[in-house]
Amino acid sequence: MNYTYLDIAKMIDHSLLNPTLRAEELEQGCRLALDYDAASVCILPYYLPRCAQILKGSNVKASTTIGFPHGGHTTAIKVAEARQALADGGEELDMVVNISAVLSSNWTYVSDDIRRVIEVTHDAGQKVKVIFENCYLNDEQKIRLCEICAEWNADWVKTSTGYGTGGATDPDLILMRKHTPAHIQVKSAGGIRDLDALLRVRALGVTRSGATRTATMLEDCRQRLGLPAIRPETTAPAGY
Repeated sequence: MNYTYLDIAKMIDHSLLNPTLRAEELEQGCRLALDYDAASVCILPYYLPRCAQILKGSNVKASTTIGFPHGGHTTAIKVAEARQALADGGEELDMVVNISAVLSSNWTYVSDDIRRVIEVTHDAGQKVKVIFENCYLNDEQKIRLCEICAEWNADWVKTSTGYGTGGATDPDLILMRKHTPAHIQVKSAGGIRDLDALLRVRALGVTRSGATRTATMLEDCRQRLGLPAIRPETTAPAGY
C-alpha cells in the first residue's frame, strides 16, 4: 500500500453540517475527529467557537461554511460571515460561489465575491475552499471558476456542498485538477462514503474530502494497514 494512516486521515474534513444535528452530536463529532486525527471539522457556524475550543492544541483544524449552502448571500454578508468565523477560531472556511451569478455569466460579480472572502481570510493567516456546486454547472463555467480561483489564490477548489442534486464525480475532479495550478488543492464533497472511493479520488489528485462516515472509513484504513482499531464500534450517531 502506498499510503500511511495519516495520509488518509489528513484527507478528511469531518462534516457536521446537517441542520438537524443536536449540540451533543456536534460535541461527539468534534471528539470523533480528534480521536481519528482528521484534517478538520467543518461544523455549523453557530457551534464553531466550541469546536475551536475542543480542537485547540491538536492537529485537527476548526472550519465552517460561508454563504452555505446556496451561495446567494450578498458579498457583504459573506465577508461578515468570514470575519465572524475567523473571530470564532475558524482556520479553514468553505465558501459557496454565487451560483445564480455564475449561471448568469456575471463573472465580474463572481470574481469580486470570491476575492473579498479570500482576502479577508488570508489577511488573518487562514485558508479558503471555494465551493462550485458542479451539479448545476457546465464544464465551461467550472473552468472559468478554476481560473478565477487561481487569480485570487484560493487554497482549494471544491466540487460541491453535499446538499445539491449531485456530489463529486471523477470527470469533474479531473477537470478541476487540470485547470487549476498545482499549488491550489482540490477537495471532493458528496458521495465519498467509503475508503475505496476516497482512495480513488486521491489517485485523481484530491487532497481533501468532506465526509460524514469518517469513523467507518478510517477504521477500514487501519484494518488494511494492520493497525489496532480506535473505536471498535464505528456506527456514527444518528444524523451524521
